[in-house]
Amino acid sequence: MAEDDDKESKTESPSEKKLNDAMEKGNVPFSREVTMFASVFASYIFVVFFLPGGFANFAEALKDIFEQPEAWRLENATDVTALILFLFNRAAGLVVPIILLLVSFGIASSVLQNFPRMVLDRIAPKPERLSPMAGLKRIYGKPGLVEFGKGFFKIAIISTIIAVTLKDDFYGSLDAMFSDPVTIFSRMSGDLNQIMVVVLLCSGVIAIADFFWTRHHWLSELKMTKEEVKEEFKQSQGDPIVRARLRSIARDRARRRMITAVPRATLVVANPTHYAVALRYVREEGDAPVVIAKGQDLVALKIREIAEENGIPVFEDPPLARSMFAQVSVDSVIPPVFYKAVAELIHRVYAANQKRTR
Repeated sequence: MAEDDDKESKTESPSEKKLNDAMEKGNVPFSREVTMFASVFASYIFVVFFLPGGFANFAEALKDIFEQPEAWRLENATDVTALILFLFNRAAGLVVPIILLLVSFGIASSVLQNFPRMVLDRIAPKPERLSPMAGLKRIYGKPGLVEFGKGFFKIAIISTIIAVTLKDDFYGSLDAMFSDPVTIFSRMSGDLNQIMVVVLLCSGVIAIADFFWTRHHWLSELKMTKEEVKEEFKQSQGDPIVRARLRSIARDRARRRMITAVPRATLVVANPTHYAVALRYVREEGDAPVVIAKGQDLVALKIREIAEENGIPVFEDPPLARSMFAQVSVDSVIPPVFYKAVAELIHRVYAANQKRTR
């Protein structure tokens, strides 16, 4: 009951992180019916393109043995070995193509569904896999019932279609059993082609349906609760309280760095109590003044206080102070729009310095 409630609470689609984590652990959607269809398709290719020639060669070899037994005397081990190698070579021409086709198509069907990856956790021994209850749930659960339904469909539908397809040829096939071997093979080859076409079509329908159902079931099993989504978001973005604390620490450090830079300023532009912008201009360092500190309210008062302690001129120009505070960041050169106003203030600073040095 608790497990059903847990599934009902999982209403959210799985996140990209959860999908990637599942794939890393080897939990990927895999349709066995697609692999079965690939095997049937490989068998059909073999029946159409390789079986006639391979069977003819093998039958010709048997014909030579039975029609000319004196050419294959079995008087010692060497003769037996020669006969076995002869039959093996002829049989290989019949068996090797189907083996290669089945292996290649089987690998291709698996790779196309999911790119292979090494997951040692999937083969590691786990005690819970030995649980009889877990085994019963796999057999009689929803996936087990689906597998049973697919198997029953394949047996019932394919058998019915084959029976209907070959009904008219039933007595003809029985009569062909007493005819020439070549005729028997030709008749069997035609019937086998019809059977393979029916099996191929039915397997294709089942494979397509199972391919989409497997992915739907996989995504359903990976659904998340709202709490899981929130927790994952916290883990990816960081706890909001921690992030706020980090931002506060960063602001404090930036504020202290600005305050320590104020004694290097050339002048300070202030709005009497609300804004203060400290500028540094040295011809050897650059062509335009640089904002080395700025602040509002208490920070602005602190900048003015340090400037006055270090003998740095403070000019009260509320429009200029507000504009530079809003538009220029710390450690940035002022834009050209402020050149004229700031140049006048710097000229006054240089003029005052020259008077003091005389």
